[in-house]
Amino acid sequence: MFKHRLYLNSQKQIIIMKKLALFLVLLVSATLTYGQTNWALDKAHSRIGFNVSHLVISEVNGKFDDFDAKVTSKTEDFTGATVEFTAKVSSINTNNEQRDTHLKSADFFDAEKFPEVKFTGTIQKNGGKYELVGKFTMKDVTKDVRFPVKYNGTVKDPWGNIKSGFKVTGTVNRKEYGLKWSALTEAGGAVAGDEVEIICNIELQKS
Repeated sequence: MFKHRLYLNSQKQIIIMKKLALFLVLLVSATLTYGQTNWALDKAHSRIGFNVSHLVISEVNGKFDDFDAKVTSKTEDFTGATVEFTAKVSSINTNNEQRDTHLKSADFFDAEKFPEVKFTGTIQKNGGKYELVGKFTMKDVTKDVRFPVKYNGTVKDPWGNIKSGFKVTGTVNRKEYGLKWSALTEAGGAVAGDEVEIICNIELQKS
């Protein structure tokens, strides 16, 4: 009888442990499913810009007018958030039609053959500093990049929408991505610099 009771108690403990394990699995699954937040790009309040030196003595500023991004976060401070970004090369805008046409040509972006600039990666936080870390693709060349990020915070706008703001900066060497056109001034300086400074102001809205 005593052994029988021990057996029954053991079976009850096994059942309890199985139920507890199942509960934990369901809890983790629910956390992963419902703890995920999707953010859409507020294009009206975002800008994808760049600067390139011109004749060594000044800079040309440009931007992409057609772009999109998707951010998925599981934390309130965006640590580990996944980022997908695309910009249409045909939408490049430097306020000069002749220059924009040249940039879209095979000398630079070759927009017909390579229509998009892309980034996929994550937002990483080290101490109090953020970085955008991942793969940057331009003219079908993909390289690992790390861009500094300033997280400006999250607020609720007057219409009840949850918004988050970021500023992304960094540099890439255009020639490493196949944008190799070059010309020199009489003094030997480059007409267009190799280093492209990226300056992006991003506003996200919680989906």
